[in-house]
Amino acid sequence: MCRIIGFMLFFIGIGMLIELLIPTALWDVITAVLCLIVGYHMFCCS
Repeated sequence: MCRIIGFMLFFIGIGMLIELLIPTALWDVITAVLCLIVGYHMFCCS
Protein backbone atom coordinates (compact mmCIF):
# COMPACT_ATOMS: atom_id res chain seq x y z
CA MET A 1 0.00 0.00 0.00
CA CYS A 2 2.86 2.35 0.80
CA ARG A 3 4.32 1.86 -2.70
CA ILE A 4 0.98 2.68 -4.34
CA ILE A 5 0.62 5.89 -2.33
CA GLY A 6 4.22 6.79 -3.15
CA PHE A 7 3.58 6.13 -6.85
CA MET A 8 0.49 8.37 -6.78
CA LEU A 9 2.26 11.18 -4.92
CA PHE A 10 5.21 11.06 -7.30
CA PHE A 11 3.00 11.47 -10.34
CA ILE A 12 0.89 14.15 -8.66
CA GLY A 13 4.18 16.00 -8.24
CA ILE A 14 5.04 15.43 -11.91
CA GLY A 15 1.63 16.80 -12.93
CA MET A 16 2.10 19.83 -10.74
CA LEU A 17 5.49 20.50 -12.33
CA ILE A 18 3.83 20.37 -15.74
CA GLU A 19 1.32 22.88 -14.38
CA LEU A 20 4.25 25.23 -13.80
CA LEU A 21 4.33 25.97 -17.53
CA ILE A 22 1.49 28.34 -16.64
CA PRO A 23 2.54 31.18 -14.27
CA THR A 24 1.62 30.17 -10.73
CA ALA A 25 2.26 31.01 -7.11
CA LEU A 26 5.17 29.86 -4.97
CA TRP A 27 2.84 27.52 -3.04
CA ASP A 28 2.44 25.32 -6.15
CA VAL A 29 6.21 24.90 -6.44
CA ILE A 30 6.56 23.95 -2.78
CA THR A 31 3.69 21.46 -2.99
CA ALA A 32 5.06 19.87 -6.19
CA VAL A 33 8.54 19.41 -4.73
CA LEU A 34 7.11 18.01 -1.51
CA CYS A 35 4.96 15.49 -3.42
CA LEU A 36 7.95 14.39 -5.49
CA ILE A 37 10.18 13.91 -2.47
CA VAL A 38 7.59 12.08 -0.36
CA GLY A 39 6.42 9.97 -3.30
CA TYR A 40 9.96 8.95 -4.22
CA HIS A 41 10.77 8.09 -0.62
CA MET A 42 7.59 6.03 -0.15
CA PHE A 43 7.99 4.20 -3.49
CA CYS A 44 11.71 3.48 -3.53
CA CYS A 45 12.85 3.35 0.08
CA SER A 46 10.26 0.97 1.50
